[in-house]
Amino acid sequence: MNNLPANKPVALIGYSGHGFVAADILLSAGYKVVAYCDQEQKAFNPFSLQYLGKEGETKAIDWLRQHEYFISIGDNSIREKVYTSLTKELSPPLNAIHPSAVISASVVLQQGIFIAGGAVINPLSRLGKGVICNTRCSIDHECQVDDFAHIGPGAILCGNVQVGYRSFIGAGSVVRQGTRIGKNVIIGAGSVIVKDVPDNVIIAGNPPKELTKKIKQ
Repeated sequence: MNNLPANKPVALIGYSGHGFVAADILLSAGYKVVAYCDQEQKAFNPFSLQYLGKEGETKAIDWLRQHEYFISIGDNSIREKVYTSLTKELSPPLNAIHPSAVISASVVLQQGIFIAGGAVINPLSRLGKGVICNTRCSIDHECQVDDFAHIGPGAILCGNVQVGYRSFIGAGSVVRQGTRIGKNVIIGAGSVIVKDVPDNVIIAGNPPKELTKKIKQ
């Protein structure tokens, strides 16, 4: 299920903590990561990448049009906005998939997906655009993770779980089989979810409690 390594150089869109992991994943998978876009040039540049400027500027767009790119932004809302803006001008971004990830051949992947080391994605699951599957998360059979959602490190989705658009499942959380997580939800780290979760809420705990309503975006 991994992308074949690109012949063209790759730029990261976003170059901080999440971007550093994305760079490592892409390099491990055989890509040539050579540049980045961000709001400003970074003083800390651990991969010695060329700065292209902001991703919407003409210079950056011209470079990206001739090469490959990956959107390495952890925030779901910002990642979606950048994805939407860039794909009006460019082809969709690469997928960044660590070689140690275990992905069934029957999994359906869209574009711009991040799958970190040790992640397991089991048969007939579907991942939407811009999804993040973080380190050692487990997504079991027939799960559906909608566009721009984020499954945190070590989180477990049992079979037939649905995670709604732009939702976040915190590190180490467990979601029972057949559960439906709504859109724009945040589930705190270490939570155990055994019932469906409505849209636009923040919940955490075992048993989970609703902490607040999110503002719709």
